[in-house]
Amino acid sequence: MSEPVLRLDAVERTYRLGGEDVHAVRGVSLTIDAGDYVAIVGPSGCGKSTLLNLLGAIDRPDTGHVYLDGRDVGALGDGEATALRLRRIGFVFQRFHLLAALSARENIELPMSEAGIGRAERAARARELLAYVGLAAREKHRPPQLSGGEQQRVAIARALANRPALILADEPTGELDARTGAGIAALFQRLNDDGTTLVVVTHDEDLAAAARRTVHMRDGVVVRDERVAPIGERARANQSARAR
Repeated sequence: MSEPVLRLDAVERTYRLGGEDVHAVRGVSLTIDAGDYVAIVGPSGCGKSTLLNLLGAIDRPDTGHVYLDGRDVGALGDGEATALRLRRIGFVFQRFHLLAALSARENIELPMSEAGIGRAERAARARELLAYVGLAAREKHRPPQLSGGEQQRVAIARALANRPALILADEPTGELDARTGAGIAALFQRLNDDGTTLVVVTHDEDLAAAARRTVHMRDGVVVRDERVAPIGERARANQSARAR
């Protein structure tokens, strides 16, 4: 049996806010396999984003362990954790975090440059990814010249630049209108169909419905973890049933 991409064992994370302890994540154990598409859902303040930061080695647990590709992230030095994030994890954020002074292509090239990839290979990979997300004609446009949905597509392409084992997304449709968000949801579905492992924190019911698995959180605890057929597969199954 292959090693899971991510494994959490009894993870706890507490931080101080306003002089009080906030128990953001309390004893969470979770396994995410290659090819999973997981939506983490729950009310605001339930620990979703803290959990995502732990999954992505941005934060470290107070107790328990986070394993990425079998490696205990908490045992890594800061430099090792940074290198691991750069090469094995792609991040997509609610507010895009693109550099306004750089073109779409240059933004996508940044993580490849940090990974030491040569200029010609970076440019070719960036153009390939822009085509993949439907923005081949926008490579020279800077973020202020792009719509919100286009900026998020560039951000997704940037997350894929170093061919990571895992994509983590925190409210990726939170800044977008419903129609544009639906386009991003369709792109995430395509990524997963193509084999990318995805973990998405979201309040967007349509985006969550596209996932193969939904992890429900409340008060820092996983209260339900359920696998379902993605909405696209359910629609195809319904069409097939009606045809019979």
